[in-house]
Amino acid sequence: MAKVVVVGEGMLELSSDGPGWRLAYGGDTLNTAIHLARFGHEVAFATALGTDSFSDGLRLAWQGEGIDISLVLTDPDRLPGLYAIRTDAEGERSFTYWRSESAARQMFALPEAGRFAAAADRADLLLFSLISVAILPHGSREMLHDLCRRTNAGGGRVAFDGNYRPRLWRNANEAIAERDAAIALSDIGLPTLEDELALSGPSTAEAVSARWRGLGARETVVKLGAEGCMINGHIVPPASRLNPIDTSGAGDAFNAGYLHARLGDAHPADAARCGHDLAAWTLMRRGAVPAPDADAPYLR
Repeated sequence: MAKVVVVGEGMLELSSDGPGWRLAYGGDTLNTAIHLARFGHEVAFATALGTDSFSDGLRLAWQGEGIDISLVLTDPDRLPGLYAIRTDAEGERSFTYWRSESAARQMFALPEAGRFAAAADRADLLLFSLISVAILPHGSREMLHDLCRRTNAGGGRVAFDGNYRPRLWRNANEAIAERDAAIALSDIGLPTLEDELALSGPSTAEAVSARWRGLGARETVVKLGAEGCMINGHIVPPASRLNPIDTSGAGDAFNAGYLHARLGDAHPADAARCGHDLAAWTLMRRGAVPAPDADAPYLR
């Protein structure tokens, strides 16, 4: 199994459960990290939490999922971010966030942040997203870029997910510049067509694939939702069409299935099918990272 470092923000999650709310946790790269750990990889999550009881609970929960929490740093003055999620009758979700002062935003400024570089030196894979970049102040973004370079220098690969959340950016031009800088540092690009349309305007999957590969991500997988994905210009459809219960975390699950298979040297098309399989299992259960059951792909 591979050594994986995942950089990002893990937050408290409130989800609508009838007349009340259920408290759990989530976050784009955290969701992928948990899936990869369930597949058996050695996964360290690089982030920061506070000293409060909610932060303590998150550390214990992530550790229980098999995540190495040695890179979960502590900010004594901040708390974890929080988001609330609602799903409509078609399983589509909407989010409300409280994350502007979260501990994760200051992870690279904390005294123990040197641990990140040492872990990146040994990593077979480093994963981050455009959300990972967005939450960081400008000076810390270059530190994240340095982790990418260190992973490559050590013989590992870098994967980047282009998750775009407009509210995290001052404007689209800033987001585009940061996205392009991240793509240039990546071996595996994981854009979503919907995000690319929102960020760069009218485009096609073929154009997105060409743009990302032209910027440096030689292996580019454009996620197309129910249509499947495009890998370097070729469509790989899912096994079947579903009526989702909850679309939360489906793209994160796809990332995990795809990366797990590629870490095992599977052909990209076969890796895409592994990603579709895990995403489909997730779509038919509630929550961004459903609890494993007898049908979970990790057990096959």
